[in-house]
Amino acid sequence: MNSEFVMLHWIYVAIMAAGAVAVAIMSRNPKGVPKIDYLIAFLIPTWSGIAYTSMALGQGMVEVADQISFYARYLDWVVTTPLLLLSLCVTAMYYVKKNKVIIIGIIVADIVMILTGLIGDFSTGINRYIWFSIGVAAFLIILWLIWGPIRNISYKQNKELYRLYLFLAGYLSIFWIGYPAVWIVGPSGLNLVSQRVDTYLFIFLPIFSKVGFGLLNLAGLRKLKSPLNKSV
Repeated sequence: MNSEFVMLHWIYVAIMAAGAVAVAIMSRNPKGVPKIDYLIAFLIPTWSGIAYTSMALGQGMVEVADQISFYARYLDWVVTTPLLLLSLCVTAMYYVKKNKVIIIGIIVADIVMILTGLIGDFSTGINRYIWFSIGVAAFLIILWLIWGPIRNISYKQNKELYRLYLFLAGYLSIFWIGYPAVWIVGPSGLNLVSQRVDTYLFIFLPIFSKVGFGLLNLAGLRKLKSPLNKSV
């Protein structure tokens, strides 16, 4: 890979490391926010940085049908995106008992979305779009859960939490819509944009959807009244 590609990924790794350090510093003065929220926010950039390190080192990719498939991205997403959804769910259920059925359901849908995307990336011809379509269907289920049952749970608690949830859900949804959009227009899909543009976009999106979301979530929770010591 060229020097620009390598530099971009090392910059990404540095940003993820800085995000993890910022969360660790915040956790030293938790302000009533449960430790689980800090742990999740710490693990997300930590693992993402590790996954992208492989690409910075020229690993985590393979050539399929005359194009490069970055399987390291999927190794990142299959861990970090369930953690992001877990974080959103824990926030939505901040003052109530956690609904494990909803949490497991949304995480399973997410894993299906990521793995079908990976299979699609390794496929050719019409099969690629079949797997992409299955992934989009799983993504729509995730959006329905976020804006339906999970939103309703946050609404039944208090206005401050509900406002925070709406902001975080909107923030995450906007950036997550970017992932399948970039996939389908990039080399993995219709090849309407170059590999260079695809690389930039897959650097930009996770910075905001991982570190950005984690810090915004913690900042919002630190302003709320502490929950009554209920476990996840």
